[in-house]
Amino acid sequence: MFPRSHCPRCKRQLTARELIPVVSYVWQGGKCRGCGERISLLYPFVELSTAILFTISPLLVGWSKELIVCWTLISLLMIIFVSDIRYMIIPDKVLLVFAAIFLLERLFIPFIPWRDALVGAAAGFLLLFLIAVISKGGMGGGDIKLFALLGFVLGWKTVLLAFFFSTFYGTVIGLIGMALGKVRRREPMPFGPAIVLGSLTAYFFGQDIVEWYKQMIFF
Repeated sequence: MFPRSHCPRCKRQLTARELIPVVSYVWQGGKCRGCGERISLLYPFVELSTAILFTISPLLVGWSKELIVCWTLISLLMIIFVSDIRYMIIPDKVLLVFAAIFLLERLFIPFIPWRDALVGAAAGFLLLFLIAVISKGGMGGGDIKLFALLGFVLGWKTVLLAFFFSTFYGTVIGLIGMALGKVRRREPMPFGPAIVLGSLTAYFFGQDIVEWYKQMIFF
């Protein structure tokens, strides 16, 4: 919220009509109206992705109270996606604000049983914390706190799936980045985008994936 949205090059504060998602980018030709600096495609991509996710959510989770939690989760993950790609940071302030929101939401839209949220928070934190200790810093503190929050929102079963998918997506993204020369060995890369993809996959399709896996085992 502060400081107000502005061009990173000329520092000019943006007006309301320059902040309309996707539309403003197209209308301005992808450039700042003040200095002509190119606007990163990351912004319209995230804006459009958020709109699509908000739109398809009722089809995936239904028109229920859980939809409120779903939209809040998407909002958090989109912020994480941008902040980790641009700055390789998952801000504590963002996690604290959303933790308060999720706590209120889970009071009125609880898990059955409710302890799944607490067990999920503990599982998400401990799993990433152990990895960070064993790898001697291979996992950032922001990732650990984020997974604790995700565990509270998703429950312990879904957060374990989210971790599995996140590591899978992270491996794929890393290999592609190395092949393209964008990622180098032993150099840090943002794990946030993989967490976003993994969490959304687990949240929307986790139960279906578990049932499919059970059928494969007992076939």
